[in-house]
Amino acid sequence: MEQNQCCHHKHGHAECIRIVPIFNHLEDSQMDLIAESAKTLRLQKGEILFRAGEEDDTLYIINSGKARIYRLSDSGKEQLVRMLNPGDFTGEVAIFQSGSIHENYAEALQNTSICLIKREDLQKYLVEYPQISIKILSEVTARLKDSEKQTTQVAIENVESRIISFLAENVEKGNGNSPTVTLPMSKKDLASYLGTTPETISRKFSTLEGLELIKQLPRKKIKIMDLDQLLLHAKYK
Repeated sequence: MEQNQCCHHKHGHAECIRIVPIFNHLEDSQMDLIAESAKTLRLQKGEILFRAGEEDDTLYIINSGKARIYRLSDSGKEQLVRMLNPGDFTGEVAIFQSGSIHENYAEALQNTSICLIKREDLQKYLVEYPQISIKILSEVTARLKDSEKQTTQVAIENVESRIISFLAENVEKGNGNSPTVTLPMSKKDLASYLGTTPETISRKFSTLEGLELIKQLPRKKIKIMDLDQLLLHAKYK
């Protein structure tokens, strides 16, 4: 692990514990107790949190910043697995299975602060507060569902339909039929996530813009001109 800074900082740890759904249902005193076992790791943009093949014995919680989880194929091609934003976590396999090994890589996409809790510390809390295990299992189940959906889309949908589905999934509720979506990742990572190339992503965005279904704006923003029409277009592609 390439680590810039790793230290104890109780206030930061308490804040970190409070933003993650697997802990924030606990009482304040219980969250404070868990925070005492945490350490803070600060990574600069581009630094690696962990690599495939390294021992997996830690729960990592994003406190601030952003990271990405990806894997490498035998040919060296990157496949984005998911993005991690504040409150997200990874390393849950290590909690329940000793001797596990990372299968993926994790990289900071910007300056990022991460809370670390070792397996042996967390297992004590799982015994004392079993509802944490239920929350973790619920989160893992949701991830498996998303992963299955992503695999199915890559297998049976064309790229344009995949892009439209992704845009629709990132529309915030209550934003009407002409929302503006902020892409949560670069076009390179979006291409990896959707199983295509950055060039194809750019070309398809231009095609949709030419059809006046979307408008590309600065700062990774996409204006959807008419969400119903966009979804209808995907249906008949």
